[in-house]
Amino acid sequence: MLHIYRTTARSKRALIGYGHIRQILVPPTGRQQRSPLCWPIRHCSANVRTFDTMLSTRRAEARKSILVQVSSERSYNELYHYCSQFGTIQSSHHYRVDGDGDGDCHYILLEFGSSAEADAAMQSGVFSTERPGVRARSIFLWFRTGPKPKLIAQEEPKRSLALIDGTQPIQEAELNGLLTAAESIDDQVTVLHRVTKLNDLGKRLRFLAVRQLESSLQGMFPQAVAHPFGSSVNGYGRMGCDLDVIMDLDSRSGEPPDRNSRLVYHTKATNPNERTQVQRQLESIGDVLQLFLPGVNSVRRILKARVPIVKYHHEHLDLEIDLTMNNTAGVYMSELLYLFGQLDARVRPLTFCVRRWAQSVGLTNQTPGYWITNFSLTMLVMYFLQQLARPVLPSINRLIQLSASCPPQTSAPVTRFGEGETEWAYTFLKNPSIYGSFRSENEATLEQLLVQFFEFYSQFDFSQRAISLNLGSTILKPDHSPMYIVNPLETVLNVSKNVNLEETELFRMQVRNAVWLLETHGKETGAPTEPWGLVSLFGPKQQERITPQMFFTKRLLNVKDIFDEVPADAPTQYRNPAVKSQVAAIQRATKAELHKLGAGGGGGSSNRTGGVEPRTSSPMEGTGVKLKRNTKRR
Repeated sequence: MLHIYRTTARSKRALIGYGHIRQILVPPTGRQQRSPLCWPIRHCSANVRTFDTMLSTRRAEARKSILVQVSSERSYNELYHYCSQFGTIQSSHHYRVDGDGDGDCHYILLEFGSSAEADAAMQSGVFSTERPGVRARSIFLWFRTGPKPKLIAQEEPKRSLALIDGTQPIQEAELNGLLTAAESIDDQVTVLHRVTKLNDLGKRLRFLAVRQLESSLQGMFPQAVAHPFGSSVNGYGRMGCDLDVIMDLDSRSGEPPDRNSRLVYHTKATNPNERTQVQRQLESIGDVLQLFLPGVNSVRRILKARVPIVKYHHEHLDLEIDLTMNNTAGVYMSELLYLFGQLDARVRPLTFCVRRWAQSVGLTNQTPGYWITNFSLTMLVMYFLQQLARPVLPSINRLIQLSASCPPQTSAPVTRFGEGETEWAYTFLKNPSIYGSFRSENEATLEQLLVQFFEFYSQFDFSQRAISLNLGSTILKPDHSPMYIVNPLETVLNVSKNVNLEETELFRMQVRNAVWLLETHGKETGAPTEPWGLVSLFGPKQQERITPQMFFTKRLLNVKDIFDEVPADAPTQYRNPAVKSQVAAIQRATKAELHKLGAGGGGGSSNRTGGVEPRTSSPMEGTGVKLKRNTKRR
């Protein structure tokens, strides 16, 4: 319902109001139990899908689906009637990808009733003689023009398009309109989460990419499995997020062989250096992706990194994909975060709000660097929810204790992969009973939790204490890292090791500023025309109030900027008026001193001034050096 609303809202933006907010705040079940603004956000029920169940469901959907490129969404009726001959179409979704110059590319995702019906539709495809290329069969097809339909009117499809333009993220102006029309900050956080989170179509497209990876390698490696991890599957992904995948070429390597069989496969000897072996395998997989897989382009091999990775773009899915191997920790961490989100329904909306705030004030950045990552921010939110007087989330050690007291409801075998699994991951993550074992007694609203989050970290001692989600408390920092968050999987590692002192102090300043904004920009305290709540928290004026340049040098400094020559008559530009005043005062004082020395020395040069001719120039003038922040030194 939400995304159908978003499609219609783009053509009727002036109608944004309480009625539209009501549609978003209604629970997903659609049952009107009570007024949506009084709908309690507490813990989830025990009947929730586990991480493995969710993955299995999404894989099954991808197995029954094909993706067809069409001229526009108006081609759906004709496509529906043509593909109905192969089986029953369960659902259909439309989206478009921005084109280079020939217009946008439109796609329709069709889900059949069974995988056999989807295979039949795929096998009916033919290769184009007009578009030469590598002839590879895949689930990515295009719908070419057929014979003109008869004049007899065709009946409407039994199932209409569930989504139109379903992958377009909400625009900033539209989001601000929705947030402004909300009744409280609590409702704003809920609206922000529901209109920016990764929707059903986005998840389906990501599992299509996973299926393409598996099917392309299973001819040579029948047990090859691609494991998605990260924000695409842990429940914290937003529209347009990247897809992270771990490729396991032999998912059954740990199983004991059948001793009754006397035939043994010949295998290729591997490199004794595991890292070198992974690098060579990823390099070869990157060649396969670039040369043979339809839709894959811009393949980049980053093999010298700490974790070797292959990055590529899928033009049909409009998706950036990161592929790695033998990194099982990512899957375990994704399952842990998914579990936290299922234990209480307030966890994900609060995390979305904190991430959006951090992005708006410049705390996070898409490129790697010394700033806080979204993963570190998520860890900070999880720890904050653990340490409350009435915890919203339990510590990991507490989850292990609860799992030991709750035997699994089913004895279904768990598929393991990789080498050297972490034991604690299997002590509770693979126990379905753990999802209903904890109930929080905390009744705080999302607005209260958001304010408490900012207040908590505005007073947190990052200089001495480290954060541990395993214990649900702080410990003394093992080293001198400005911010230390213990890795729950490998407790000797620091999740936020990349964060430097400048970014840590900037985080503390920004959380203090956020507390002040929420207190002074409430809906009741501000003027009717002024932004309030989250709109004021995310607004562009936020970065003008406090910036790291007031206290530190710039994050990234080009060495060229230090030595660029500045013409003597070129005016110096200052970003901070206070710095400009200080430099002007220093210049005036220096000129006065030089004038006195020149008058006493008869206008000649003076050794005390370093051989400077006071009549022609001063140490501040004519140096030809441009310093950081466009200031000059004495």
